[in-house]
Amino acid sequence: MRFFWSLAAAPLLLVACAQQPTAGRLQLAAATGAPLQGGCNALTQFSFPGTAISSVTTQAAGALKVGGKDIAAHCVVTGKMNERVSPVDGKTYAVGFEMRLPMDWNGRFLYQGNGGTDGAVASAIGSVGGGGPLTNALYRGFAVISSDAGHNASQNPLFGMDPQARIDYGYGAVQKLTPMAKALIKTAYGKGPDRSYIGGTSNGGRHAMVAAARIPQEYDGVLANSPGFDLPKAAAAQLYTAQQFRKVATDEADLSSAFTVAERQLVARSILARCDGLDGVVDGLVQDVEACRTAFSLARDVPTCSGARDGTCLSTAQKSAIDLMYAGPVNSRGERLYATQPYDPGLAGSGWASWKFTSSVGAARDPVAVGIIFQVPPDPAVMGNTRAFAFNYNFDTDYPKLFQSNATYAESAWSFMTPPNQTRLDALRERGAKMIVVQGMSDGVFSIDDTKRWYDEVNALNNGRAADFVRFFRVPGMNHSSGGIATDQYDALDALVNWVEKGVAPDRIVASARGAGNAGGANNEVPASWASDRTRPLCPYPLVARYNGSGDSERAQNFSCKP
Repeated sequence: MRFFWSLAAAPLLLVACAQQPTAGRLQLAAATGAPLQGGCNALTQFSFPGTAISSVTTQAAGALKVGGKDIAAHCVVTGKMNERVSPVDGKTYAVGFEMRLPMDWNGRFLYQGNGGTDGAVASAIGSVGGGGPLTNALYRGFAVISSDAGHNASQNPLFGMDPQARIDYGYGAVQKLTPMAKALIKTAYGKGPDRSYIGGTSNGGRHAMVAAARIPQEYDGVLANSPGFDLPKAAAAQLYTAQQFRKVATDEADLSSAFTVAERQLVARSILARCDGLDGVVDGLVQDVEACRTAFSLARDVPTCSGARDGTCLSTAQKSAIDLMYAGPVNSRGERLYATQPYDPGLAGSGWASWKFTSSVGAARDPVAVGIIFQVPPDPAVMGNTRAFAFNYNFDTDYPKLFQSNATYAESAWSFMTPPNQTRLDALRERGAKMIVVQGMSDGVFSIDDTKRWYDEVNALNNGRAADFVRFFRVPGMNHSSGGIATDQYDALDALVNWVEKGVAPDRIVASARGAGNAGGANNEVPASWASDRTRPLCPYPLVARYNGSGDSERAQNFSCKP
């Protein structure tokens, strides 16, 4: 279940923030930089409990480039922590890591949360989603760590047989690596980091939110892009999706035959016809998703086929299956087991389709995650036929296994994967730390309604003042992590640093369409009618980007964030 890959390159985007610092209990000071002391080779002598350094090398300036620009010279340190032999499956596990430390350091540390089921040490460049490579932290002078979360690629997904490997994947790796990384920074620069950040996309966003709940004293800023913080439930919901589409697929081996490209485009046009203008301009985006919930009806607004399906209508059975999928999984008692999803024209995107039709039955994603990593007891036989597992998954008898434990597996998936007391962020708030969450309206795997529910609960627990320390931004049309019919390129990392260290709260984040001519290539799902450099403000929930009524509607400055 690979939830996030590196985003395509794109130019650095501007971030527009509030003009005035927000009220807060504590204002954190800005980081100050320092040069590397003693050169990279001195780091070979670094010692920390349970840690073995594998290699230390020097990366010359320009050896790595991002968006055509040189990344400055830095040290690359690789190693592993807590190597052990599992008493359950007899395999050798360790928490593998890579750390990159700039010669000219800006005083900041970033823990880079990686995606999917992990198992690979991604290059520690600090790419945390949203804005393309020029927003990566290493380019900006951060010290960055990346890890495999406690298992290697050859152990995916069967690491789920080992109880400790499950815990390391869920939260243990971050807890172990964080103090080690800060100690290595102190060795390298003669002081620890002034400001520490954690960020990532998808499962990496989950890592960030789990750290915010479990070790709030360690991080000053948390950036969660498209976060899978309720991942076990979301993965099970994908199996429910597969079951609904199987009912109407004309080819069971190809679930996309249940809801073809032409049919998804038809529904997208129907949503736009009802909802596009609700924000003051017809521009191919639905900003006011809340108003669209009542303005659009699949049953009413999409033609029902009187004969064969031909891309101009949906059958009654299709409409039922699609509505059930959007409503979310239920058991035989009708109890809701995961969140609803809003209708958004981004469902026409290829990323949405990939999650719904391929990942929901695939051998590398949701079925193996649910059956081997998340349930107790794990069932390695799932790998033999993931489609059958998805189609036959029982929400009365199988779903409760996500919350079970036993003598061998002392923690359930719900315990080791999700943030404990996930809406209780008092410790983060009280020490002046900040959190930014960003997600696409058409995320194909993690429901944006679940994230909305989470934020509403945080806000209620903080007497309506959650925006003092956490803000949630929705991206109309965007699929999981990126892509779709959307302005999907934005720089939330800069917004977070400005909020943490300058007290400048992000009242908007400017996002761009990745059109023709951009450094990382075009997003071919962006309509040709859009300006290739279209910008839009991403607004903090519950505000909506509304057109001011005058000026170029391709430009963010002509929109305001309003109720």
